[in-house]
Amino acid sequence: MTSPVQATPEPQPGLVARLSAEALGSMFVVVAAVGVGIFSNPGAAPLPAALATGLTVTAAMLAFGYVSGGHFNPAITLGNLIAGRIRAVAAVAYVAAQIIGSVVGAALMYFVVTTVPVLTDARAAFDVVAPGFGDHASAQTQMAGVLLVEVLGSALLVAVFLGATAGRRALPAMAPFAVGLAMAVLLQLGQVLGNLPFNPARATAQAFFSSPWAIEGLWLFWVAPLMGAALAGLAFRGFQGLSQAAVADTDHFHGGTDGINDAFDADDEPAEDSEVKEQAAAKADIAPPRAVPTVPVTDDARDFFDGKKGK
Repeated sequence: MTSPVQATPEPQPGLVARLSAEALGSMFVVVAAVGVGIFSNPGAAPLPAALATGLTVTAAMLAFGYVSGGHFNPAITLGNLIAGRIRAVAAVAYVAAQIIGSVVGAALMYFVVTTVPVLTDARAAFDVVAPGFGDHASAQTQMAGVLLVEVLGSALLVAVFLGATAGRRALPAMAPFAVGLAMAVLLQLGQVLGNLPFNPARATAQAFFSSPWAIEGLWLFWVAPLMGAALAGLAFRGFQGLSQAAVADTDHFHGGTDGINDAFDADDEPAEDSEVKEQAAAKADIAPPRAVPTVPVTDDARDFFDGKKGK
């Protein structure tokens, strides 16, 4: 009897490679967001900067998602942590890499701004894209309004990320477009209200090169998006628990191994055809494939883009 040849699994990217991907992707996002924002006046015309940032997120996820999972945002990392899709140590390292990459991207754009003769004050140019509230917001949105929009927007963004990269029916090629589109739509609203980035790392990088008021109000753009991310992560974890309970109940009723999904994914071939195929395989001296036990993944976000989707 011959046994089927099993493919050797590809090695998983190491933590250094994953952190490098997160830093590079975060730098890419900040360069596009800050650069387009400064030279297009996002307060008066938010669409160019919002669209450019959303497309950059999509491109970065397509380019680096298979390495690190394509977070590029501490809020998304926290949502994945609470949802049980990344380890705590790796999550802390991810956030550090995202901040470093974002600051490097902002520093590069700061240097570019200093080379433009018509922009005599680089910090004033960065004030145009720095997040703020009250007198420092283009619409003079008060703190309560900014807080609410940041919490809601971050929760929606994290929910889109978690939903687009979860389940065996999800498509890795479509997830970056879903997240990038969600980011573009949210930024279209956020920039009018006060350059809300829905990304604490990006807010930190921009505040470093802006006027002192940006640093003073930076706390809000950490607290609010992380609150929204925590809500989305808890909701996703709860949905997972309800789904598992529903699967267990269906399995008990039907006697199957994957009640909900198998009800839709079961083959429609008759039992007679299956028996004929088994007899033909036995005559051809081919052993039927054996079920390989699934190994729980420790980083679903990265494994999703690597073609190892969790069930």
